[in-house]
Amino acid sequence: MTADIDLDGNAILAEHFAPWVQELGLTVEETGADFATLRLPWSARLAREGGAMSGQALMAAADTATVIAICAARGGFGPMTTVQLSTTFQRPVLGKDVLVTSRLTKLGRSLAFADITMTAGESLVAHATTVYAIG
Repeated sequence: MTADIDLDGNAILAEHFAPWVQELGLTVEETGADFATLRLPWSARLAREGGAMSGQALMAAADTATVIAICAARGGFGPMTTVQLSTTFQRPVLGKDVLVTSRLTKLGRSLAFADITMTAGESLVAHATTVYAIG
């Protein structure tokens, strides 16, 4: 596991995210200088008709992972907001946890850009990009 420069991503989740985001059960698995990996645990509550994990849960996880990646890069939490989130879904997630890795591609003074991969087992299940305004 990469050292997280004293960043407690799980504390950031608990202190700065809405209760409905916390109810997703996300946990921070790893952080580094330009990335964060979160685990989105499988839950039947997050499944849509047909039993696959909902896209809304995956998108919320991608958005949240980007916040943690920015916090890791900046050494702590600060004001920020999503400007853009674009997601492509590659295959359904059935009964598996999803690892969500947000890697910053550029961190400027006022904007941050990230590339997010979401995998279940060995399979890429979704890909996203985000742009954040940072204060």
